[in-house]
Amino acid sequence: MYEVDLHLHTTASDGRLKPSELVGLIAKRGIRFAAITDHDSTEGLSETFEAAQAFPELAIIPGIELSSDIPGKEVHILGYFLDYSNKEFQATLKQFRVGRVERARLMVEKLSNLGLPVEWDRVIELADGAVGRPHIAQAMVEKGYISVPQDAFIEYLGRNGRAYVQRPKLTPEEAVEMIRKVGGSAVLAHPIEVGELSDLETILPSLRDAGLDGIEVYYGNYSEPHVSFLQNIAEKYNLVACGGSDYHAFSTPNEVEPGDIGPPREALDLLTSHNKNHL
Repeated sequence: MYEVDLHLHTTASDGRLKPSELVGLIAKRGIRFAAITDHDSTEGLSETFEAAQAFPELAIIPGIELSSDIPGKEVHILGYFLDYSNKEFQATLKQFRVGRVERARLMVEKLSNLGLPVEWDRVIELADGAVGRPHIAQAMVEKGYISVPQDAFIEYLGRNGRAYVQRPKLTPEEAVEMIRKVGGSAVLAHPIEVGELSDLETILPSLRDAGLDGIEVYYGNYSEPHVSFLQNIAEKYNLVACGGSDYHAFSTPNEVEPGDIGPPREALDLLTSHNKNHL
């Protein structure tokens, strides 16, 4: 069990546990340092910090996961130690969330046109807050169209899916700069999804120039070869090797639980040091 988990989601985005429920779980599992990194939202942080008062051994790091785009791929950038009270920052995030809702609605329309209708009201109920593709996928499971939510992304909701709808996004460099502007440390999320070595080598120099601090190395169900490959990348670009479970509480087969994977405590110390250097 790892004591650091820097990638966790709540109902403030596409997680299925409320912030207070997630805090109780991670404290029970012995995690001492946790970052709440909801998609384009910090709305769950107030409840998180309030709930964490019951667990003095648990330190919460205010975080976020921003979506960005490069040709043909989506790139996610994690931010830590944010001044999330910044009004300009929050106004931008609100625009992102409005875009997410509109995209979800259009995806539901596309599914209906494909002969796979799901009720928009049911998607809203499942979201219980921020609406995202996972909630559409859950509604599809309930209808019996697919067996598990992941199946929806393969054929319908993923980037090349039949019901996919694009939405305006930042470039990865803009996402890094946005995080840095509010005093945060920026980390490239689940980099294997970006692509192989050649793809990472293409985007990392400009991200590093923009102020990227780290890269997820210890992530989800990454294999030892994945970890070794990414450790070398982190070293080459002088990036902090970060990581976490990316836990959503989907209860899907083989879902990685909080604390099942994470970076060593030394990585968090390095990330904190990086943050102090550019505040």
